[in-house]
Amino acid sequence: MHHCLLRCRAMPLLQQRPPWPPTTLGVSGSRKHHRSISCRVMPLQPPLGVSGGRLFASLPSPPPLQSRREVHVWYLCPDELNDQSQLDMYEELLSPIERQYAASMEGTTLRKDAMLSRALLRTTLSRYTNCKIDPRSFEFKKNKFGKPEILWPLDDNIVERPLHFNISHTTSLIACGIAMQAHIGIDIEEKKRNTTKNILSLARRYFTPSEVDHLIEISDSDAQRKEFLKLWTLKEAYVKALGMGFSGAPFNTFSIILETSKGIRISNKASNVSDDSSSGFDHLSANWQFTLAELNSSHYMSVCIEDDSRNEGLENTQVPVGLKVWKTIPFVEDTLVSGTDALKLIA
Repeated sequence: MHHCLLRCRAMPLLQQRPPWPPTTLGVSGSRKHHRSISCRVMPLQPPLGVSGGRLFASLPSPPPLQSRREVHVWYLCPDELNDQSQLDMYEELLSPIERQYAASMEGTTLRKDAMLSRALLRTTLSRYTNCKIDPRSFEFKKNKFGKPEILWPLDDNIVERPLHFNISHTTSLIACGIAMQAHIGIDIEEKKRNTTKNILSLARRYFTPSEVDHLIEISDSDAQRKEFLKLWTLKEAYVKALGMGFSGAPFNTFSIILETSKGIRISNKASNVSDDSSSGFDHLSANWQFTLAELNSSHYMSVCIEDDSRNEGLENTQVPVGLKVWKTIPFVEDTLVSGTDALKLIA
């Protein structure tokens, strides 16, 4: 294996404002080592008015998103982030409302995960503005189904505004997906996740009859459970890409057809998904494209993005989603895991 280490000096962001004081979080865990492209944050002179005398440094910019069919995913593992000063720095990125929400969670682990989820989102979005926008400066709004979106200032000409994002997390991994000019949904599930109810009972409650029949045909119980989780992540990614969530697009209103040799297809012939034209989503079963992968050999990850091939007259052209994935410790180290054993494409 070739080791590639890129070190760069992090420069200060232009506009600094006093962050909100951090709340102490006690954590514990361990760290894994990977081949990495890393950025080392160099010490800077403490400016006035910044908590702890710390100046936020710019984040390394990722390669540009080349098309609407390309997705970038950044993820972190909460158990590997244990340095208290580092956690305090991440917490300083959050808005007062985000900090209040994280503090309202029961238990140290849930509070930490809620905080890291927002810090990951803010640092990731900042990368795609070439750090012209401070991670702390982003504001968000929600659509009528509760999906968050970036609230761009009306008079802001600093960057273009084509970015779409989505976040998913488990107790051991938090991921943020980014797409350009295309709605995106992402979901991750632990492969070893156990359910309190029988898999087929859950499938009959949430899935379509055809999906239940597909699971019944799998005799091995472990294989059946894994197939259930794959279908679940694909369905979750789809409704999140729609911007509707489970309440707006129940899982039993559409079917996922998972064929590793032919790709992933969706059918909603008997769908009850809202046809409200104000939602802006037409041709629900045709204009979406999926990717399913294993991440760290421990999670299933599904990504769903809007597919504009219909509008370009490319209905019969199957172009795969371009997926690039990084593991990150924001401001410290970024590791490109695409092309390594840490990321295995399934379909």
